[in-house]
Formats: sequence, structure tokens, C-alpha cells
Amino acid sequence: MATLIAYEDASPATDAELLKKAVHGWGTDEKVVISILGHRNASQRKLIREAYQQLYKEDLIKRLEHELSGDFERAVYRWNLDPADRDAVLANVALRKDKNCGDYRVIIELSCTLSPEELFSVKTAYQCRYKRSLEEDIASNTSCDLRKLLVGLVSIHRYQGNEVNLKLASSESKILRSAIEEKSFNHEDILRIVTTRSKAQLMATLNCYKDEHGCSITKHLKDDRANTYTETLRTTIRCISNPTKYFEKVVRDALKKGGTNEDALTRVIVTRAEKDLKEIMEQYYKRNSVSLDKAVAKETSGHYKRFLLALLGKED
Repeated sequence: MATLIAYEDASPATDAELLKKAVHGWGTDEKVVISILGHRNASQRKLIREAYQQLYKEDLIKRLEHELSGDFERAVYRWNLDPADRDAVLANVALRKDKNCGDYRVIIELSCTLSPEELFSVKTAYQCRYKRSLEEDIASNTSCDLRKLLVGLVSIHRYQGNEVNLKLASSESKILRSAIEEKSFNHEDILRIVTTRSKAQLMATLNCYKDEHGCSITKHLKDDRANTYTETLRTTIRCISNPTKYFEKVVRDALKKGGTNEDALTRVIVTRAEKDLKEIMEQYYKRNSVSLDKAVAKETSGHYKRFLLALLGKED
């Protein structure tokens, strides 16, 4: 369930006028920006942008970029993009990072949690914005087995049905076990099964693996965590298997005492606030015995904190 509390009777024209007043003049009224944009769903935000453009002949997102700064600006910017365009931006930012950082979670999240139609929309938005395909940029920024895995994940149009072939699941779980016993983590059958099977079929295979071998496949992959490809494969399987637990861990890691990872924290809250952030919050509380909003309030500050809390359905 979503955490966003959207005011359904809001007027796009009125919102545009209030935002115009908030971002022009001697200083920006960030509280107004948060009170409006932190309580509008994707359709409403699009109507506000259109009304603002029509009334003032100006791009609202560019104006907000100019008037805001830091983590608050990045969060507001990403929140106000259309979802597919936002995901395209997130993917491009991730791919432009240091090739040696080994963090391809954005690509994994897009390929493993979006429907085939949503993923296609992201790839279309990526081409429109960057004049290159997402597959092309992934291939240019990765190599060898990692390239095969990530390009395979975003290239496939997975079947979405719930039908499961249990005989096939049992057979392919044995194929996976054999490859892992031989430490052949890059075996072509592992790549084929993970990147092409429907989520329902893949889950059946992973369940067979656990039942037959008394251990999840991700635990067996832990033996080679120093390898970027193997860790990426493990992360992919975790994200497909249980997105709620996966995103809870991303948020938990982002809020560790060693220093907040604002980029990861913003990404999860902004992309999941209209989807399943409530379940992620519940999982966070179950895992950490503290509510996510309290953790966010403790580890962030200022307008950035207030904006994230608004998307979490809480007020500072």
C-alpha cells in the first residue's frame, strides 16, 4: 500500500499559482512546496506542471531545480518527474557512477519490480532523454558475466501469468544446484533461468531449491560475495523473491550510523511512496523495532527531512 496522502480535491491551477508565489521573490517558501507537492499523486503532479507551463510559460521542474538545493532539491526533482522518466534518470545516474563501485541496484530494481509494460516505458523514456538505449549504456559500462546478466534482465519481456510447471521447477532447481556446487556461478543456465523465466515460475524453482537442499540459493551465493557479478546475481534473486524485504534492507543500510546514504534513501521513498512503501515501513519496524519515519527524522534534517516525512505519510 501507498504511504502518500494525496488531497484529491486539489486544483492544479491553484496549486500552480501557489507554487509560483513560493518560488519567486527574495526567498523560496519551502514549506509551501512541501505542503503541495508532498500531497499530490503522479497524475496530479503532471496536471500541476501543465498548468504552471500554461500560466507562466515556464517549466516548473527547472524552476524548482534553480530555487532549491542539496538533497531536498534532488528529492523534489525526482518526485516531480513522470515515473518512467524518473526511473530513466535514476538508471542513467547509476550507470555514470564509478564502474568499480559494483552497485547496480537501480537496474536490478527496475527489471525485477516493474511489469514488462512499465519497464518498456522506462526504456522508451531513456531513449528519448539520452538518445541511446538503456541496454546500450549498460553494455558500455559493464563487461563479461555482469554485462550478460544486466542486459539480459532489462531486455526480456517476462511472461506475467501465474501458471507454474512444477516438474520444470524441480528440474531447473537441480540445474542451479549443480552449477553452484561446481562454483560455476556464471553458468549459462543460471543466467537463462534468472533472466527469462516468469516470476511465478522462478519463485517455484527457488522454492524447490530450498525444499530440496535445506537452504536458499542466496545463502549459497554468499560464499563468493567479493565477486561483483555473484553479488549482483544474489541481489537480483533477493529482489525478485521478496521486494519488500529487499527494499527494507536498502533503507536500513542507507540509515546506518556510519553515515546516511541520502541517494539510496531518497530513491526508495520517492519510487515506492505510491506503491508499497507502507509494507516496507512495516517490515522495517519488524526488523529494527523502530518506525521508519522516526529513523528518517533522526538521520536527516531540514526541508529534506520534512519532505521525506510527507511522502511517508507523516508530518514533522
